[in-house]
Amino acid sequence: MTTSMRHQTPQAAWDALVRGNQRFVGGAPAHPRQDIERREALAEKQRPFAALFGCADSRLSAEIIFDVGLGDLFVVRNAGQVIAETILGSLEFSVEVLGVPLILVLGHDECGAIRASIDATQGTLKSEGEFIHNLVERIRPTVEAANAAGKHDIEDVTELHVQDTINEMLTRSTLIADAVKDGKLAVVGANYKLSLGEIHPIVIVGEIK
Repeated sequence: MTTSMRHQTPQAAWDALVRGNQRFVGGAPAHPRQDIERREALAEKQRPFAALFGCADSRLSAEIIFDVGLGDLFVVRNAGQVIAETILGSLEFSVEVLGVPLILVLGHDECGAIRASIDATQGTLKSEGEFIHNLVERIRPTVEAANAAGKHDIEDVTELHVQDTINEMLTRSTLIADAVKDGKLAVVGANYKLSLGEIHPIVIVGEIK
């Protein structure tokens, strides 16, 4: 049977994602709010409790790894979770129109887009796609900054990329930045461990402990 699920504060939304991920990691997912009643109740209006901007990698199925249901997450994804105008517009929509109290920016280990960006920086990228190169160039500054700091491991680059993504989002979107300042919204950057299924927070902006 379906139950109401609308967390009103950044802390409550984050706690719900943490609990769901713990169930997933432990092999005891509840698969909540995935029944016929929930589907019918959402037909006219959505009320997600969080937005997730993550990599498009097929192993990052948001509703599964956080053990949530229909209408719980407003999910925006592309390869390497690279900020673009359409991404910012979608995230602003989740904040202004849908009123989510949390945005989670989710990277993961061994990201193909970040690996391609590292290869491009080293002059070994073999991909021919024009827009693959466009995407790689968006991540290249992070790779170069990491290298300049003596960090060459993909995990270090991935962590820095999550931080840079959040910084760019808050710098470019006044609406999102103001919502954080007003205490209505928090932004969490995290990394997903593919083999373990665990979420590891990297950076937290806003009122979350």
